[in-house]
Amino acid sequence: MKLTMRERFRLLIEAFVTAGIILLCYLAAYEILGWFIEAFPSFFDDLWLIEDIYRQNNRQGFWGLTPFVFFLLILIAMGAIYWRLKRRYRQYELRHIIDELHFIAQGNYTHRIRGNYSGGFDKVVDSIHVLVDSTVEAMEEERRIEQSKDELITNVSHDIRTPLTSIIGYLGLIEEGRFHSTEDLQKYVHTAYKKAKQMKVLVDDLFEYTKVRQTTTPLQLVTFDMVQLIEQLSIDFELEAKSHQMEIVVSSNVDRIMMTADTEKLVRVFNNLISNALKYGKGGNTIEIEINRMGEKVVISVKNDGEPLPKEAIDQIFERFYRAETSRSQETAGTGLGLAIAQSIIELHGGTITAQSSKKWTSFDIQLPLTQEE
Repeated sequence: MKLTMRERFRLLIEAFVTAGIILLCYLAAYEILGWFIEAFPSFFDDLWLIEDIYRQNNRQGFWGLTPFVFFLLILIAMGAIYWRLKRRYRQYELRHIIDELHFIAQGNYTHRIRGNYSGGFDKVVDSIHVLVDSTVEAMEEERRIEQSKDELITNVSHDIRTPLTSIIGYLGLIEEGRFHSTEDLQKYVHTAYKKAKQMKVLVDDLFEYTKVRQTTTPLQLVTFDMVQLIEQLSIDFELEAKSHQMEIVVSSNVDRIMMTADTEKLVRVFNNLISNALKYGKGGNTIEIEINRMGEKVVISVKNDGEPLPKEAIDQIFERFYRAETSRSQETAGTGLGLAIAQSIIELHGGTITAQSSKKWTSFDIQLPLTQEE
């Protein structure tokens, strides 16, 4: 730590004062020692060295001490002065750290305590910086959570209000009898029913999202064959794929991959990925699912050769309520929670999911451990 001119001047004054005090202590000790020797000579008979030193210098006084004794006293004095100045310097360091802490506490969280410190103060300063950084990070996280809550309320309100407005509108027409035929009545009821189902899908997805976002959500672990699970899912989507004029192809580098996981939640993930590939893989002919075992992990890629996604869509695709389409139409784009739910489920299993898109393939790549901790 760099001292100010005022602090340096104080240290210099303190060094002179300390030296003066030590000199006075030496003189007083010399006189007291002489008094004791004269008053109790028999006591000092055995301590001949001290008595001889005093007797030899009695005529010249304190300043007549031998060079060796003077050198010894000077060493003691220098040690005392050094200890005193070191102690005062540490007080200056501590005061400087406290002043810097007060400055940081005023809201200057990016400020760092400057200078090099000794005697363990450097570790204290490093700990303070870590504490401030963690506090700032916690505050930023709290802001993000608050912003996220606001966005969640806004998005849910928007997505529920649209079908709810239609439901109230058509039921109002029925309530007021504003229909001309049974066909009109059936049409209104069917539209209200369809909008109510859309609301249920949103509520179910929202409930599922909030549930899987909790790290304490329990997994119903079972042992199963991942290759067989994917092949069964591809069969379930076969008719829907034909209606989109697409083909689902499953390939694996091994015949069986036995692993432990929550199959119900993983089925939700792959159902979402395959559904998205069918829905958004416009112009494509193939959905390819590759399953490979790599050490103690299984890597699964769900790819389609449809139109590539823009880079901004890839960067935000796992954010909740994000839809690649500019319209928020629920009929074409769903709730926007599917991929966010999929990411949370994969993370609950200790895995990762990423997305990439090129002119040839749009791919979602999943890595999962073969075993899970209970």
